[in-house]
Amino acid sequence: MRDFENEILPLEFYNEVLDDLLGSHVLDHKMKILVVCGGRTDKDALLKSGFDHVVISNLDIRTNESELQPFEWSRQDAESLSFEDSSFDFCIVHSGLHHCYSPHRALLEMYRVSRKGLLLFEPYDNFLTRMGVRLKFGQEYEHAAVFYNDGSFGGLRNSSIPNYVDRWTEQEIVKTVNSAAPYGKHTFRFFHKIRIPWTQLKGRTKKRYYYAVLLLRPFLKAFNLVMPKQSNNFAAVVLKPQYPRDLHPWLLWEDNTPKLNVSWLAERYSRRA
Repeated sequence: MRDFENEILPLEFYNEVLDDLLGSHVLDHKMKILVVCGGRTDKDALLKSGFDHVVISNLDIRTNESELQPFEWSRQDAESLSFEDSSFDFCIVHSGLHHCYSPHRALLEMYRVSRKGLLLFEPYDNFLTRMGVRLKFGQEYEHAAVFYNDGSFGGLRNSSIPNYVDRWTEQEIVKTVNSAAPYGKHTFRFFHKIRIPWTQLKGRTKKRYYYAVLLLRPFLKAFNLVMPKQSNNFAAVVLKPQYPRDLHPWLLWEDNTPKLNVSWLAERYSRRA
């Protein structure tokens, strides 16, 4: 699936984040990695960063398995993965969640099948991106991707129907994950980057949007350095709690299962209140 909403330097940002996570020992090259909504960009980035044990998955019926070698390919629905819990060390998605019926459900499926955590790259929701859509530089619905995929693919669940571009915030990810797994303390990290949709802009019949962004490019790059949280794209890293170390104090860890710590509650609340 070609994603034109966020097309510029995908490998640079991808590898920048991977290298940071390798350097901080969040990732290591021996990990078993699952990629959802994946393709050639994922293959190139993960090869460049030195990973060996990778499964790239997608719904795309056009996928040529040989193009993703030496990695394994699996046809998977990101919203209903067939893998068992904790089947992989880490799960990655690059600009794919916003093509799902429920991006939140796909995020939690990634969480479920990963042992240590997950990494996602998605469009970012802030004042500038909302203004960009309003001024028609960005897209609210991803019709350009469908057009450049022969009018047959690239939209909702890789169909011919243009998907709504669901842009995320840090807090939305934190709330989604903590709501689904309220047992311990998660670790979250975020990276921000401006990624200009050049192909989408160049492909328009009205070129004024393309030339306007071309003139503004130096300003946008400088702005990204000064105010990174006004970028239009970001990466989020979610690290799962390690039990029992990271268990919330109002819970106990018994038989590999979290249970209520009644003593903790009794010290803080009175039934006569």
